[in-house]
Order: sequence, then structure tokens, then C-alpha cells
Amino acid sequence: MPTYQEQQNEQILRQLQQVRKDLPPFLSEFFTGTAQTASPKTRLGYAYDLRIFFSYLREEHPTLGGIAAKDFTIEDLQKVTVSDIEEFLEYLTFYLRHDAQDPAEEVKRKNGEKGKSRKLAAVRRMFRYFYKKGKLSADPAALVDTPKLHEKQIVRLEINEVADLLDAVESGEHLSKHQKAFHQKNERRDMAIISLLLGTGMRVSECVGIDLTDLDLKNRQVKVTRKGGNESVLYFGEEVHDALADYWEVRENAITKDAEEKAFFLSGQGRRISTRAVQNLVKKYAGGVTVKHITPHKLRSTYGTNLYNETGDIYLVAETLGHADVNTTRKHYAEIQQRRRQDASKIIKLRKD
Repeated sequence: MPTYQEQQNEQILRQLQQVRKDLPPFLSEFFTGTAQTASPKTRLGYAYDLRIFFSYLREEHPTLGGIAAKDFTIEDLQKVTVSDIEEFLEYLTFYLRHDAQDPAEEVKRKNGEKGKSRKLAAVRRMFRYFYKKGKLSADPAALVDTPKLHEKQIVRLEINEVADLLDAVESGEHLSKHQKAFHQKNERRDMAIISLLLGTGMRVSECVGIDLTDLDLKNRQVKVTRKGGNESVLYFGEEVHDALADYWEVRENAITKDAEEKAFFLSGQGRRISTRAVQNLVKKYAGGVTVKHITPHKLRSTYGTNLYNETGDIYLVAETLGHADVNTTRKHYAEIQQRRRQDASKIIKLRKD
């Protein structure tokens, strides 16, 4: 039976195959050429973003306007200038698209700084690829400035809110009558999931991907598949261990949809739980204990903040969270670093008291 990651990649590649039908034929070389350096999920993201780029050229470009994607050639791409790509970024601020369910209806689309930066990254990758291959005489995308990103304050739970959240999972307090009907059945699973997210800082995709064989309760460790496909071992404390051990009894006696199902966390239908289901259960319990918009990623931020406050080691936080670049971690926790530096300044005395 294929692993969870293999199943996910297979599904993503099927989606990529469908999206590529809406793109110029010459891009098949690009997607083949980036297969060794970019994950299937990354390439699917490129495909979605490039589809918007070529739609923009068809709709807005003064000389390339009206050319359908299937008729677009590498020679046409030569005509795209720095100004065209800058205007594309402006176009992304607000544009209309036909609804996938009802083509007669148009849907408003908006992009902020991050959305624009991601789409520019896809366009840059495409131009750089064909420029390096000698198919283009210039690389205009390399000359376009990346939109300035304004960092948002990290949303996380305070210590008392973490305790309130775990109490809510245990008691079912604040749940609706409909939600309470399923609470007793799922409480041990939900407690295990939320405790694991809070106690390791793992991503929700890593959590749902855990198989029975990935968990080692005796040594308090779990193997996860990180972004990019790399495997990593995370360690957890006593409280997380107890929640996982409690759910393990439920999992051992669970009736699965497939006799060979290896997933540790199961849905009510006896299949591997989905990321959407985990997002919903976090939202369900957190909604009763805080006004903050709490998602699995916010639980990850909570763990990262607590670990940094306890250790002051930004490299340890980066390694534990699975950040490829410590500067990513440093950027997210800059506020805490500044506060620690301010506190440190009070230690230095120029004259004795």
C-alpha cells in the first residue's frame, strides 16, 4: 500500500496534469525540467500562478492580447517586458474570474503582498529557466522588484489560553448541541491531536500524515515527513505522551474503511483524517475560549514562542519547526528577540546601586 506522502504526490500530479491543459504547450519542458528541484506541490503552485499570468497577457497585453494559451509560443514570451510584469502585479490587486461552478458568473479575486510575491516567484522561475536554456535572450522578471512584505504580529495562545483550550477539549464545554453529540466519541482523538500540535509545533500536514509505525511512545518520539519530503524525528513531553497513549487504545480497536489503513489519526469514517477536519476541530474548540482566530498554524506559533522564551535559542526553534532557513525563524520571532534585548539592557549597571 502506498505511503500517505506517495498518495498525496500522486493526487497532486493528477491535478498538475489537468491545470497544464490550460497553459502554453512549451511549458511542458519547464515542468519536466523542474521536477528534480521542486516538489509536486510547488510545481502545482507554479501552474496555478502561471495560468493567471497567461490569462493576464491574453486579456491586457497591448500586442499579445487575444492569444489563447494553447497558441502562445516561446517567441511570444520574448515580447514580455519588465513593465509588463510590473503591470501584472498591479493587475493582481483586483481582477475578475469566471466561477468554476457557474462559468456565467464572475468572481472577484484579490491579492495582497504575499499573493503577489508568490505569483512573481513563479513567473521569475519560468523566465529564469528558459533564459538559462538559451530559449530567451533576456530575463525581464529578474529586474522586477519583489513587493515589500509587511510582517504581521504573530497570533498565538497565552499560557492560560492553552490550558483553557485543553480543558474545553476534555469537557466539551462551549460546544453546540450538535457538536456535543460527537464529542464523547472523538474527545480522546481530538485531545491527542491538539496536544501533539501544541507540544511539538508540527504542521497540520505532518500531523495527519503520521502512521502507526511512525509513533514511538516508549521513547516519546514521532517521525514526520517535512515539506519537501524530508523525514524528521520530533520529541514530546509527558502530557503529550499521555494524550497519545490514551488515544492509542481507541485506535487499536477502531474499525477502518481499509483493513490495511496505516494512519494513526482516523476520521469518523475510518479513514485517515484530513487537514480540513483538523482545522475545523481546532476552530471548534478554540472558538469557545478566545476571540483570537486560532488555526493549527497558530498552535505551531504558540509552540515556537514558548520554546524560544524557554531556551532563547533561535537555531533550536528553527530546527524543531523545520525551517530551512533560520532567517525565516528570526523574522517571525523578531518581536520576542527585541524584548529580550531590551530586558538584557537592564542587567548592565554603570554604577553600583
